[in-house]
Amino acid sequence: MKSRNPRISWLDNPEVFEVNRNNAHSDHVYPFFQEAGSEGIGFMLLDGVWDFCWEEQPPEYALRGTEDSDGVVFYKAAFEEKDWGTIQVPGHVQLQGYDNCHYVNTMYPWDGRSEIRPPAIDWENAPAGSYVREFIITDQEKDFLEKRVFVSFQGVETAFYVWCNGQFSGYGEDGFTPSEYELTGVLHPGVNRLEVRVYKRSSASWIEDQDFFRFTGIFRSVYLYCIPEIHVEDLFIKAYLTDDYRDGFLDVEFTMENPNGYSYEIRLALEDAGRIIKTGALKGRMEKSCAVSLGKIPNVHPWSAEDPFRYLLHIELWGEDGCKESFLQPVGFRSFELKNGQMCLNGCPIVFHGINRHEFDWHRGRAVTADDMLYDIRFLKQHNINAVRTCHYPNQSLWYELCDRYGIYVMDEANLESHGSWQKMGACEPSWNVPGSLPQWKACVTDRGKSMAERDKNHPSVLIWSCGNESYAGEDIRAMSRWFKERDPGRLIHYEGVFWNREFEDISDMESQMYTPPERVREFLENNTKKPFIMCEYMHAMGNSLGGMDRYMALEYEYPAYQGGFIWDMIDQAVARQGKDGKEYPAYGGDFGDRPTDWQFCGNGILYPDRSISPKAAEVKAQYAAVRLKISPERRQIQIENRQLFSDLSDLAFVLTVLRNGKKWKTFPFKAQAAPGTCAVYSFDETGFTNDTALEDGKEYILRVSVHLEKDTLWAEKGYELAFSEAVLPGNWKMERKRFIPARMIDGDVNLGVILGEMQLMFSYQDGGLVSLKRKDGIQWMIRPPVPVYWRASTDNDRGNGFAKESRLWLAKTLFPEICKGKAEIRETDKEAELTFTWEDTTVTYRMRKDGMLGVRAHFHGKKGYPSLPVFGLAFELPEQVSRFSWYGRGPWENYPDRRAGAGLGVYESTKKEQLARYLKPQECGMHMDTRRLVLETKDGEKLLFEAEKKPFHFSLLPYSPIELETALHREELPAQSHTWAVIAGAIRGVGGNDSWGAPVYPEYEIPGDRDIIFEFSMGFISNHEE
Repeated sequence: MKSRNPRISWLDNPEVFEVNRNNAHSDHVYPFFQEAGSEGIGFMLLDGVWDFCWEEQPPEYALRGTEDSDGVVFYKAAFEEKDWGTIQVPGHVQLQGYDNCHYVNTMYPWDGRSEIRPPAIDWENAPAGSYVREFIITDQEKDFLEKRVFVSFQGVETAFYVWCNGQFSGYGEDGFTPSEYELTGVLHPGVNRLEVRVYKRSSASWIEDQDFFRFTGIFRSVYLYCIPEIHVEDLFIKAYLTDDYRDGFLDVEFTMENPNGYSYEIRLALEDAGRIIKTGALKGRMEKSCAVSLGKIPNVHPWSAEDPFRYLLHIELWGEDGCKESFLQPVGFRSFELKNGQMCLNGCPIVFHGINRHEFDWHRGRAVTADDMLYDIRFLKQHNINAVRTCHYPNQSLWYELCDRYGIYVMDEANLESHGSWQKMGACEPSWNVPGSLPQWKACVTDRGKSMAERDKNHPSVLIWSCGNESYAGEDIRAMSRWFKERDPGRLIHYEGVFWNREFEDISDMESQMYTPPERVREFLENNTKKPFIMCEYMHAMGNSLGGMDRYMALEYEYPAYQGGFIWDMIDQAVARQGKDGKEYPAYGGDFGDRPTDWQFCGNGILYPDRSISPKAAEVKAQYAAVRLKISPERRQIQIENRQLFSDLSDLAFVLTVLRNGKKWKTFPFKAQAAPGTCAVYSFDETGFTNDTALEDGKEYILRVSVHLEKDTLWAEKGYELAFSEAVLPGNWKMERKRFIPARMIDGDVNLGVILGEMQLMFSYQDGGLVSLKRKDGIQWMIRPPVPVYWRASTDNDRGNGFAKESRLWLAKTLFPEICKGKAEIRETDKEAELTFTWEDTTVTYRMRKDGMLGVRAHFHGKKGYPSLPVFGLAFELPEQVSRFSWYGRGPWENYPDRRAGAGLGVYESTKKEQLARYLKPQECGMHMDTRRLVLETKDGEKLLFEAEKKPFHFSLLPYSPIELETALHREELPAQSHTWAVIAGAIRGVGGNDSWGAPVYPEYEIPGDRDIIFEFSMGFISNHEE
């Protein structure tokens, strides 16, 4: 739409979504001016500090329904007589001291405040901000006065009007793709003034209902650029493979800007590692569109995530008086197609080991930096993640360049979500869904797809165009899909919303579902093979989650049509806020007084808000490994499965490590080879681990095989570990003891004192257990006697799926344990003694052993009708001085029955503070499975050993009790550390993770309440040399 007179009425009119905006075009130069080596195009970055004014009640709203023929009154209302402050661009209004942060998931942010329906906005609650940036054009920048000049806004939320030197330039929505406006003839030498009025609400807000903080402002870069009289406005690189995938073809389509009809010549040269291998040229004059074909490229080097090789295309535009423009365009040759019901890359069926990624930083919101993106791309590669979905909007152009360069497959998603218009509290109710099939929304919806695809079409990493997210289905989204298919048949189209309305199945080339349990995926694939199947969202990583991921990975082996999925999601969306103590903490929905809200539902990442790595990432890395390893001790061999599509194992190194009682004993580096998609088997002898290597001392041995980078890469150094597998050779993990120490007992009326070697013990018949444990002249280790513990601090999944409510009996039994009082019976046998304490559901037996250790046996007596337990163990409240500890078990990060593939057996060290996971809401954390030995240490060097007896136990050691974690809304609300809380457990429930609002833990990871549980361990003091 063209107009020189701005209208406030555009804000609530979905048919007006851009005014005077340039056509969308490829990012062949913009914003990569320096990287593209561009010549002939001028550039001026306007990022930095702008003048700013925020208004809750914009005065121009009074113009609604009035005539303002030339827009002068509108302009004055927007920019005159303001109380100016400053703001940083790029940046969000809400993160710079203006307005208020607001997080909401599927609800619209005005739900319960305004009775409106699309496309209306609540004019009483629709603030706006005025931005002003002055810039100087000097004699050195005269090109901006003599050439055609444009201003480019790379990202603005939600709607905005632009003036330059008082002249209206344009209007835009869809702030996640560039909006550009011509300023030719408007600029002058000296000081110029760019003015932008940004609105928090518009009709576009109805179709931007993504699960994120609702920010406002200019959050991506702003710059000016000027072009010569002949200009390559757009190019479309079509670099594809022949049917046998050996050779390539390169065609380049150009859209020219040449209003004066000058003659021109386009010259192309394709470079391969410094060598020009193909050239081409085309002459033109009046043509708006033209194409140059370089024809066949023999034995082309294809692009893939495994080998992201790109050629370099030199492009020059010559006019009658010389070269007008020149720039460089990387080119990746690849083919992506449907073949025999599967998505195939370069002829091979692909599996997406993907993740959803919001652009987010806890200080800057969606105004992420290049450093943020570099960290993210390296994190993906280091954790075997090969694909990313840009949920739920196009990302910055640099992100796609990094995906091209580092090798990540991209599902590029249009800025579209209208979740709240058709789904309420989980129920499908689309009576007033937008956009649906409403004609007034069709153009703006289709334009969002066009703007994304035209910008991103030259990135080989982009395999799939996605028509947005969770907007139901209708003719408007169908129109977007059809445009994609017509414009770019070399990519496939995705849209999950057709799951809810099968009438529009033709929109999507693939069956896409969200959070469908693996067994239901299996049922679906047994009966539906028309389309390839993906999970565009799965494994909801909210809080302590991501359990049971292996169930989905197994589908890859069973069903060729199952082609992977995208974990939800990459980073916790929480905002840095200063607490009362002056320290920053991650604030989530509701912390800002924002209502309605969905609280901590924004915390679903495998990265914490500050981008530090959460324990969940280890499971992703293990499950997504492209090289799968399996050890068979009985056969003395290692199976290596190469799940890569195109790469053999020549760039990888392998190591067989033998651990003796958890500590590294011997290592055997070796090389291996397996073609893509094949398995190879290597005997132990081939690794150097021969029969001569004795393992006959009765100790427990762990065989660990790992795969590493053979050389440095862009994303990790030589030696970086990609995957591992291990097998246990059973043996005795216990520390050696050859002492004989008879126990001396002092039996009182209420207490039993025991001297057992270095241990001075006291048991209370009244309190039901061990009330004192110390060395002579040492500290008191028992703050309170150990008690049975059945409750863990409920996880987000526990609350979401109802388990916390169903199992609340165990919270009461943990908080208020009932001991059967009376003098415990003492039994003496073979110079050892034991006594048993009986609780309501558990008996705890202590045995004074002649080796100087205190044996402990805990027996839970299951009862019919009892609900499943969150945990069963003994809780020890220990002094604050107990801080450091080491253990022989799984680590170094927390692990659970259904989430332990990434946690290897070994000997580790940590502190209780390090074990407190930084989930947005405190909850169960820090558990370590399969522990053979745990050694606690005080600041003064005293050491207390817990050693598993017949089978390993599980443990956590934290600064807080489960009850303290349960009741806190934020980590920062937890009290000052005054003690140490150890849980030694015989059984721990899985964490689940199919979703966080109903999916149960798999049955094998539950703890039935009607079954007995018994576990045993021993404890005693040790010296440094004993450990």
